[in-house]
Amino acid sequence: MSLSVTVLGTASPHPGPDTPCSGYLVRGGGAQVWVDAGFGSFAELRRHTDPARLDAIWISHLHADHYADLTAAVYGFAYGGLTLPAPVPVYAPRDCASRLAGFFGRADTGFLSGVFDFRALGDGYAVQHGELTLTASAVEHDVEAYGLRAEAGGRVLAYSGDTGACDALLHLAGGADLFVCEADVDAHGEGEVDPVHLTPEEAGAGARMAGGMGKLMITHVGPSLSVEDATARAASVFGGPTVAARVGETHVV
Repeated sequence: MSLSVTVLGTASPHPGPDTPCSGYLVRGGGAQVWVDAGFGSFAELRRHTDPARLDAIWISHLHADHYADLTAAVYGFAYGGLTLPAPVPVYAPRDCASRLAGFFGRADTGFLSGVFDFRALGDGYAVQHGELTLTASAVEHDVEAYGLRAEAGGRVLAYSGDTGACDALLHLAGGADLFVCEADVDAHGEGEVDPVHLTPEEAGAGARMAGGMGKLMITHVGPSLSVEDATARAASVFGGPTVAARVGETHVV
């Protein structure tokens, strides 16, 4: 039973000409889950699967570069011929439905019930689809935010979402076969309190300190960094196999 992740988008905080914002297709245990729905990721998702066959959608937090393409999915499912057999579960922070309804100028969320079944995340929230288990871990960001631990067939994929350095991140990533981790900022500002993103060095240190790590994948690299530089800097601290997340690539965990 394989566990894999296909990179749909990595850009922060806005998409580039060929790079959507955060999005990943996780497949394993007979299930497939769209993890984060940043700008442009729905189109990339369609290169790799029929979105109507998704078992679930998982949203780490409610910044637009991680959830805004749910609007594209609504149009696809409700009006675009991508007919769902049943509303797809959406695991997300509790305000996701109201935020999405607001995009359509609606105060109520009931009109979304034909396509989405919203379920509020919380720290430690776990759910299983097929033999794929998804577990949320609350991380440190400037809004409610969760990292993800996905497990199937004895293999473990960890995803940081957006976060500053915190103990929860180490717990989330411990023993993971693949750790997909943000490295958004070059350096923290002078006097910055409670950082909400990681430097490449912090991503590498987190992977090393978590222990038992198979491979580190650097993603969500901000505009002050190059992907190549961020990956090399993280690798120098981690000391283990380190790769850059590249749109369209699939990695078997």
